[in-house]
Amino acid sequence: MRKFIYLLFIIFTGIVSFKSIEPLFVIPKGWPKPTYDFDNNQLTPEKINIGRALFYDNLLSKDTTTSCASCHLSYTAFAHTDHALSHGINNRIGKRNAPALFNLAWSKKLMWDGAINHLDAQALAPIHNKDEMDETITHVVDKLNESSLYRKLFYKAYKDSIITGEKTLKCIAQFLLTIQSYQSKYDSVMKHQTSFTNQQKNGYKLFQKNCASCHAEPLFTTNEFATNGLKVDTILNDTGKMEITHNVKDSLVFKIPSLRNIEFTYPYMHDGRYKKISEVINHYTSTVQPYTNLPQSLKKPMVLSSNEKVDLIAFLLTLTDSQFLHNRAYQFPKNILFPTKDKH
Repeated sequence: MRKFIYLLFIIFTGIVSFKSIEPLFVIPKGWPKPTYDFDNNQLTPEKINIGRALFYDNLLSKDTTTSCASCHLSYTAFAHTDHALSHGINNRIGKRNAPALFNLAWSKKLMWDGAINHLDAQALAPIHNKDEMDETITHVVDKLNESSLYRKLFYKAYKDSIITGEKTLKCIAQFLLTIQSYQSKYDSVMKHQTSFTNQQKNGYKLFQKNCASCHAEPLFTTNEFATNGLKVDTILNDTGKMEITHNVKDSLVFKIPSLRNIEFTYPYMHDGRYKKISEVINHYTSTVQPYTNLPQSLKKPMVLSSNEKVDLIAFLLTLTDSQFLHNRAYQFPKNILFPTKDKH
């Protein structure tokens, strides 16, 4: 009876859980249904723990020096503020900025160019990338099967200590699914728990007028792909989605990132060319290139006064989710990777 009453409580307060009274995954009230199919990878605490351990373990890389967390830091919304471009083993440098990781259950396609179409396969991209981990999933599995720690963890999760590539990738996906951000000031305002300042309120109106077509609420992204009129970096020569589809219509088309936690996810754009939010706004007001595949919303420059730019930034800062940034469940799992020995 107590569990039933608690279940009713979390439903009516806007939190829906999957397979657990203490929710492992939540759908905030008013949010769309996730696109991820949880039936094919049902969340459990044990599998999430494995995924969390793997996310922070350098074992995934060829020379055991680089982990997922090397480029996706929990306290910066799982983005990488130290570098414009991702870094890998042997100080190799990639050609794209490491994107923030959260609310991935709503993403059908991943990566800046949409090269990965399922979260369960996402980890293959950095593992196999020569400029990142330069490893193979086969060898990763071999290393995991040689680890008594991981054999114990997988046995606890699957009742089988034999580790496979599928299990490994699905566990990483489970941890990624639990990385959620939905408790910013903006969210509190939408729930009528607090109010915007006059400046934030004006910024919100400016956002709705100028930005919402691509950065739709409540995710602050449509999770679609578009060109945003950036000049081509002549050194990187990154043509975006066209490298995957070989369709000229996809030239310079990249995934639209979420603006949640934008205060902490700099540098911005697919190549990290901008360090400040103000530089991004200035791009949309003055330097958008007239590409033929430009979205309709960008075919006319955004017109904002200097004060309006400040107001817009004031609103964007309300998307910072401090509880998310400091959530211990997302941080380095010392108790999992370095368990204390049983004194008995």
